[in-house]
Amino acid sequence: MAGTVLKNPPVAHKPFFVPPLEEVVKVLSNGLTSNFAKVEVDIVDCPDLTKEPFTLACKGLGGKPRLIEVGGPPYLLPLVKRDKVYDMKDLGKLADVEPAFLIGAGAGPWPYAGVNCEMMVNLEVKGGNANNHTRISKVNTKDGSCILERLPDSETRCALLANIFCSEGKPGKVLKVSCKKRTGKDDFIASIRKTLQAHYKEKAVGLGGTFLLKEGKAKQHIMPDFSTTPVNTDEEVEKWLHFYNMSAPLIAVGTLASADPGLDLRLQHFHSFSHHGEGGHYHIDTEPDTVEYLGYFSLAEYVYRVDQPAETHHVGRD
Repeated sequence: MAGTVLKNPPVAHKPFFVPPLEEVVKVLSNGLTSNFAKVEVDIVDCPDLTKEPFTLACKGLGGKPRLIEVGGPPYLLPLVKRDKVYDMKDLGKLADVEPAFLIGAGAGPWPYAGVNCEMMVNLEVKGGNANNHTRISKVNTKDGSCILERLPDSETRCALLANIFCSEGKPGKVLKVSCKKRTGKDDFIASIRKTLQAHYKEKAVGLGGTFLLKEGKAKQHIMPDFSTTPVNTDEEVEKWLHFYNMSAPLIAVGTLASADPGLDLRLQHFHSFSHHGEGGHYHIDTEPDTVEYLGYFSLAEYVYRVDQPAETHHVGRD
């Protein structure tokens, strides 16, 4: 039945290549300068991410770091598969992480929202209980504006697709990436991903965490309700989506991979939320001269692929 959580979905997993943090610092410090005027990359003790400005559900990114990809765009396009609903409280167990801290980007629980929506996963699962700071954003049908809301602890479902960084939420060393003034054409996450890809080639490196758009604005989208006619191309996706120019500060959560180890991965996916009513799927900053980013990331040891679509395509992955 549509809206019923899928129990015991198939799961596959593969290891990522995990280079030393010191090496990654050098790689990013050199590579990101092709896209930003000012770049600082360091290894630091993870700050308390429960505090402002990040306001996440757990303090750190440490302890059994994994990427989890659930479903995928083939369950949304060309037409929605409404039976693809998952409980995020199950995901930590599937990835052998308990307790679990989950942050990332996905499609929200349409049975709860009443419509298709974006989701900013921000969830602690401990002893079967949820400490849920997850937000969803949906399109206001009256004026097309963004409606951003926090989900209750009792609503831990996602639908169709999600890209999640999972860990035990412990303190530990993380990569701190600070960039100002964008001079290239790539967004913040793409610049990190492409830099890692250029250096590590076919060795897949996985990264997850959070970043803050401190200054400027960002192009972001929110999905409207499901299309009743097939959406078959990226051009049709662009026409279907609702785009916004959203203002800093924006808190983004998500994942990236430098290469696909053979699991049909979405290579980057970040969503952002705010405390001023805006949130959605991050594309790129729109004020490059003044933009400022601050990110904290952890290297993932494994990627877990949950309910991978048997029939796939590459539409709607930007």
